[in-house]
Amino acid sequence: MAQFDVYQNPSNTSRKHYPYLLDIQSPYISEIATRIVIPLGLASSFGNEAMNILTPEIQYEGEDLLLLTPQVSSVPAKILTAPVGSLSHFREQIIHAIDFAITGI
Repeated sequence: MAQFDVYQNPSNTSRKHYPYLLDIQSPYISEIATRIVIPLGLASSFGNEAMNILTPEIQYEGEDLLLLTPQVSSVPAKILTAPVGSLSHFREQIIHAIDFAITGI
């Protein structure tokens, strides 16, 4: 598992609006049984209203997605099977969103 890997949302219930989970956990704490993730939501499900810093819009697999930073959570690592891609090229925006959520800066 690598930081900024993208996984399909394993939940049949929420996958319609939140198709992916983004693993944001540092590789230095990979031995624990959980992973810290941020859901990626379909922008259209949220009225296409991104908060530029907190919930930046990200294009992935031809879809407009929002990084839903306020919904950061942890999930059991075992439910994240095979990554479907990576958003490491959005690293700066992702870290800025997390930083803004925590510090307001």
